[in-house]
Amino acid sequence: MLPAKRIILLLCLAMTAGCSSLRQTLKNRPCVLEPSQPYDVLVIDPAVHHIRLYWKDPNGNPFLTLGAVEDWVLAQGDSLIALTNGGIYEPGYVPSGLFIDNGHIAVPLNLRDGKGNFYLKPNGVFALTRHGARIVESSIFDTEEDTAIYALQSGPLLVSNGNIHPAFQDGSQNCRLRSGIGVRTDGTIVLAITNGAVNFHDFATFLRDRLGCSDALYLDGAISTLHAPTLGRFERTRRRYAGILAVLARNKTPSP
Repeated sequence: MLPAKRIILLLCLAMTAGCSSLRQTLKNRPCVLEPSQPYDVLVIDPAVHHIRLYWKDPNGNPFLTLGAVEDWVLAQGDSLIALTNGGIYEPGYVPSGLFIDNGHIAVPLNLRDGKGNFYLKPNGVFALTRHGARIVESSIFDTEEDTAIYALQSGPLLVSNGNIHPAFQDGSQNCRLRSGIGVRTDGTIVLAITNGAVNFHDFATFLRDRLGCSDALYLDGAISTLHAPTLGRFERTRRRYAGILAVLARNKTPSP
């Protein structure tokens, strides 16, 4: 008889997508970060950078990979700074929660209960508006009143108004690779990814205390990646995602 983990892995491989939480369960690791470079961090300044979210091309076909988005961005004449997977997804490569693309609500806000990191309430929404970036708890995010141009929902909410998620435990052995996005009070945005495995409490503390993020949102875990040539990270992986977040240089008005 196959061991349980082997069965789960085979089931995951047989599905088209939506295996993020299963893969993370299988890839729980000892709580060890790379000593010389425990985190890679990209600081995004709205004065010199744009952020765009990509899920489907104009013909309705999912981009799926970082490489496909990079090719699209460069073909539009934009200058790419970084790419990362933007949040947790469901089978069929559909974002698990709210996804706003150039003002269009492609996937509605998800306030349901469930299992997995996305549903570890409170979760949150990262939104880009004409007034800047913000991270808001999902239950108080109003898609009718908020003027979001781009937005993604993910979970859990790592830091909210300077407070770490109440479910996180200091010293937890639930350690994996983790990635997140944070917003500072001055409006700058931070992308962070671990080099090694860390628990939620330590990751949230790093974003708040070391990076100065008053609000921060988890993007994903074991399957996360960051393509950021300026940091020496080259990640044109074939791994597939739903939403993909791109950071572009503000040298011209970027294509939608």
